[in-house]
Amino acid sequence: MSNNPHVLLIEDDEAIVHFLRRSLTFEGYTVDSAKDGQSGLLLAHDNPPDVVVLDWMLPGMDGLEVCRRLQASNVPILMLTARDSVSDRVQGLDAGADDYIVKPFNLDELLARIRALLRRSQPSRPAVYEFLDLKLDTGTRQATRDKRVIDLTAKEYELLELFMRHPRQVLTREVIYDDVWGYDFGGDSNIIEVYVRYLRQKLETGKTSRLIHTVRGVGYVLRETE
Repeated sequence: MSNNPHVLLIEDDEAIVHFLRRSLTFEGYTVDSAKDGQSGLLLAHDNPPDVVVLDWMLPGMDGLEVCRRLQASNVPILMLTARDSVSDRVQGLDAGADDYIVKPFNLDELLARIRALLRRSQPSRPAVYEFLDLKLDTGTRQATRDKRVIDLTAKEYELLELFMRHPRQVLTREVIYDDVWGYDFGGDSNIIEVYVRYLRQKLETGKTSRLIHTVRGVGYVLRETE
């Protein structure tokens, strides 16, 4: 995959760093992390991120000072903190934060805020996903396999994009429902099987190999044919 959005976590709580690194990586982000403000600034200078998730209470240099020093780079900053008073929020925003979320936070909300910051800062940055001879351009919403253009419906495109964002990773039915349809059709629904069959029919013409494989009792995975 190319054009992965790059997130820099500046947070000293190892449990939060581990949780966010795993969650953001699953969502297709490239993730760097630092445990203190000075290290975070060095990482931001050496490998400029697309968005920074920044804790307020850091050892040594606090998040407010990191915010002020990062302002010149124009990188979007999401302040992550347990301080929840209006005056605290004003102070964080005045220091240069673009958004503010209070601990304990909801992961879906945090991911949505990151996506919003990226949309505002990089409104025309489409991603291009590639897996073997299959290519998906999110800018044109066009899929090709071995240079053959594949005509996709809206839901087929969303399902294929989900697989392309997570190659070789088994996706459960619940994950697929939530990401593509946004709600649960119920345990007896075969909507996923139907759309996987549609995709296979379009991707597996001629002598091309199977890419979307069934993992019985779990879900599906995009991988090479063994």
